[in-house]
Amino acid sequence: MLSTVYTAALSGIDGYEVTVECYIDKGIDRFDIIGLPDTAVKESKDRIKGALANSGFYQEPGSVVLNMAPADKRKEGSSFDLAMICSILVNRNIIKSSVDLSDKCFIGELSLSGELRPVKGALCMCIAARDAGKKQVYLPKENAAEASVVNGIEVYGISNVRQLISVLNGDLFAKPVQFDRSIFDNAQNDYLLDFCDVKGQLMAKRAIEIAAAGGHNILLIGPPGTGKSMLAKRIPGILPRLDFNEALETTKIHSVAGMLKENDTLLLHRPFRSPHHTVSSIAIAGGGRIPVPGEVSLAHNGVLFLDELPEFPKSTTEVLRQPMEDKQITVTRAAGRCTFPSSFMLVCAMNPCKCGYYGHQSKKCTCRHGEREKYLSKISGPLLDRIDIQVEVSSINYDDMSKSSKGESSEAIRKRVNAARRFSKNRFEKDGCPLNCNAEMEAPHIEKYCKLDETADNILRQAYESLGLSARAHARILKLARTIADLAQSENITAAHIAEAIRLRTLDKKYWGK
Repeated sequence: MLSTVYTAALSGIDGYEVTVECYIDKGIDRFDIIGLPDTAVKESKDRIKGALANSGFYQEPGSVVLNMAPADKRKEGSSFDLAMICSILVNRNIIKSSVDLSDKCFIGELSLSGELRPVKGALCMCIAARDAGKKQVYLPKENAAEASVVNGIEVYGISNVRQLISVLNGDLFAKPVQFDRSIFDNAQNDYLLDFCDVKGQLMAKRAIEIAAAGGHNILLIGPPGTGKSMLAKRIPGILPRLDFNEALETTKIHSVAGMLKENDTLLLHRPFRSPHHTVSSIAIAGGGRIPVPGEVSLAHNGVLFLDELPEFPKSTTEVLRQPMEDKQITVTRAAGRCTFPSSFMLVCAMNPCKCGYYGHQSKKCTCRHGEREKYLSKISGPLLDRIDIQVEVSSINYDDMSKSSKGESSEAIRKRVNAARRFSKNRFEKDGCPLNCNAEMEAPHIEKYCKLDETADNILRQAYESLGLSARAHARILKLARTIADLAQSENITAAHIAEAIRLRTLDKKYWGK
């Protein structure tokens, strides 16, 4: 007898439908799984046997063949267990043959006791099932909350095999899990870290505000103890809220990586990733035998913070160049090729030299000239060229440190950032441009939206010629000037805007002599 049920598999952060066919015949007692299964899938036959026995179902001797289609795609992971056991239960009429399974999808890992265990990527697989025309999806109850976000499909959280059989046969009523959209709509930027706790550093705060308003990458450089990390960790609190589509895409990445907690639905806040400088290039870019998202993708729609930038291996930081430009990264391995989104705001912090006190007002640098050059040369010119803003974070004087009054709050800064984003978004939408922020502008957009008057153009010309700027630096100064103008709610880029943009973009001349 032949039975057919449906499940889903992952390819990157996208899913696709998988058909599980079961054929049972009398004869030699054997259990075969075909359709390019990996080791985890092959081992499912033992989990299925244990789950059947411990759920009270005797496994009759015979030949069992399970085929997973499409047969030319490699099947990986344990999420096929539930569909496989369902196909056997249908074949043996334990799940009644009158039950229509053509519009149902089954996802989940089995334990030997018959309990269901959560799997990675449930959200992505549920979207694939919906797109394939399925009306219902059955999966472990721990995954039900994240899968319920998907519109157009009913999601049922199941605890064990016996419960699933009872629900499908109509002996037990199950209510689909509902997504409460108000939890997302009412979510606030309730970060515990606030800019009001940062003493002084007005120039650095201004630079960070501009970076947040335009989605620009930023480098903070200064001696130890000046608050570089403190400033960076507060950036998510001034960024605009995630919209629903951004939250859904970001949640898909974290779901595939297995980083969602039980009963999580959507991510409510922009991610902030801060890998240690010992991280490998594969952990940054993504990869492994089965490609999984790396830090550049886990930071999608959020912030990637690299503290002590020169301490990162050069091979690791160079990996950032392509995703910074393309807003996505393609990982190719023997098991397949996957493309992950990676649109992030890069925030870097570093000391000006190995001892940290080069250029300090009172403390003497103990590094030799050659040591300073070697330290700074760990950051390549092409990477530095892709960082829009470079700002010095100087030591705080006693008067600023001893002030009892708090500084400007993150909420106040966020209001200005949101106003600037709306200002630029309205300009893009008026012309039908699918851009979200100024940092995403390409050459045609820069030419259209970053026009300068004669005075501003003369200032930029002088800077370009005297500082020996590259074409990329020229474009990024224009983008910065556009963001500064947006913060001032100005359609025109003035000389003051272009001058501030040049000042924020040319710190590399001091330290790298470029």
